[in-house]
Amino acid sequence: MSDSSKDGSAFDALLFLSFGGPDKPEDVRPFLENVTRGRGVPPERLDEVVEHYLHFGGVSPINRLNLDMIDALGSELDRRGRTDLPIYFGNRNWHPLVEDTVSTMVDDGHRRILVFPTSAWGGYSGCRQYHEDIAAALPESSDLLLRKLPHFAEEPAFRGAVADAVRAAFGGFEDGPAPRLVFTAHSIPESADRAAGPASDGGYLYSRQVAAASAAVAEAVGADDFDVVWQSRSGPPQVPWLEPDICDHLRALSDDGVTRVVVCPIGFISDHLEVVWDLDSEAADVAAELGMEYVRVPTAGTSARFIALVADLVERYVDGGGDLTVLGCGDNGTACRPDCCVPVRRPGKATADSR
Repeated sequence: MSDSSKDGSAFDALLFLSFGGPDKPEDVRPFLENVTRGRGVPPERLDEVVEHYLHFGGVSPINRLNLDMIDALGSELDRRGRTDLPIYFGNRNWHPLVEDTVSTMVDDGHRRILVFPTSAWGGYSGCRQYHEDIAAALPESSDLLLRKLPHFAEEPAFRGAVADAVRAAFGGFEDGPAPRLVFTAHSIPESADRAAGPASDGGYLYSRQVAAASAAVAEAVGADDFDVVWQSRSGPPQVPWLEPDICDHLRALSDDGVTRVVVCPIGFISDHLEVVWDLDSEAADVAAELGMEYVRVPTAGTSARFIALVADLVERYVDGGGDLTVLGCGDNGTACRPDCCVPVRRPGKATADSR
């Protein structure tokens, strides 16, 4: 493979790379087996999650929402005069699979491709695994260059888009005590969080990024008190994961006399099944049992401000420039730091982190 990573040539296509989700009931089990392969997830937990999907007809909202984001992004790039940058859609765990999409892009004549992964965060599954997805999709012999755009947890526009949604949620309450603001993100094993980020920086990049973004959003909306909690753990019960869980936290808040909550899924940019099940079903049911007013904040992905951020990221790199040293960026599956966001492995099994 030729080394064209530093020749400064413009990129000619964009790959929108996401996690994937089932489109019909018969997809659910094989999709979940793809997601959990090698992670040691107990079979009974897998059966439980299958039922979650079937509760929604066996269809995840993520693919439709990704297509909505792609349509909006295409319109925004067209508005900026970037009319010659086609956008393709590929997934890690379900169709259209990234390998198939990259093959189509090559057949269409594209050789320099930007990649936007739908994750704001560092960590193995949130960042490094996307590098692995890109490497696995490369043809064995090719002059192809795929450049992964960096993650965007620290971007003011990302935090601003989340703050816009939180502010609107607060505006929906009648007079009374101020609601408690609670941020949620996908829980991961504590060991995976330790390994998130460069070892030279002390690790814990994922939880540090979530905490910093949550604090910035809380400040933007004028919330003095807020909490960062976790959701959607799926690993073996003997493995410590980030806590507290959102449902446990709601009970603790109720015990402290809190009667109103605004729950913001800052860890997700679109409504994964985890959002609509864990927050709109389980957590909402717990809040109802406790007599709490409960509002779930929409995810930021289809907002105009978020789409503008993605377009900004594309424009930083599309002409061949851009900072290749920033966390998350890399070419053809090469991670930004050799010791960054490494997978945590147990004998005979692999443990991954968030999406």
